[in-house]
Amino acid sequence: MTNSMTDLNADTKPRRRPRRSAEQNRAAILKAATAEFATHGYAGARIDRIVKKAGSNPRMIYELFGSKAALYVATLESALGALRSEELKLDVMHLDPLEGLLKLFDFMNGHLERNGHLVSLLRSENMMKARHMKKSPRIQEMSSPVLGMTQRLLARGVAEGRLAPDIDPLRLYVMIAALSQFHLANMHTLSSEFETDVSSAEWRTARRADARKMLAAYLEKT
Repeated sequence: MTNSMTDLNADTKPRRRPRRSAEQNRAAILKAATAEFATHGYAGARIDRIVKKAGSNPRMIYELFGSKAALYVATLESALGALRSEELKLDVMHLDPLEGLLKLFDFMNGHLERNGHLVSLLRSENMMKARHMKKSPRIQEMSSPVLGMTQRLLARGVAEGRLAPDIDPLRLYVMIAALSQFHLANMHTLSSEFETDVSSAEWRTARRADARKMLAAYLEKT
């Protein structure tokens, strides 16, 4: 009987959470902070909500990141770093120039569809005139490989007589980014104003097809 009671007491004792490494704590805090900043913006984000979701404590945040502002910059670096990492995996240079450029659009569109937090973070940071991004040497060093790919595909397409000769690579990149995220950044207002759910898979698929046709018509030599 004593052994049974001992076993029962042992089973009902709260088990201690396994000790996490500093890197595991950092990853958990960063994940929680990304969701918090994407949902509430920098001003509305609360450290207490971040630590609760991360299963951490305020002391750990300040030990690992230094401040709320530094944590916010880290979320921007992480989100943009994930985009750059995926961009480096792109393999489009062997394709027909027009198809390669359309594949770049497909990538950008898909990445932003899957990572709505990046759209929200960039929208929030833009409202603050990139105040925090300007303080990050890492972000300043992150040059998108897609711009170089765009430039090379355009040059080859022009040389082959397939693409229009007066297209600026940066303006095209900005156009692709705009076509990939405007509907995401304004999803709720557009849905309310036009009484149409622009977040539905069906609507997004049709919009993507429309955007591809627009890009193709703009790029092709007439």
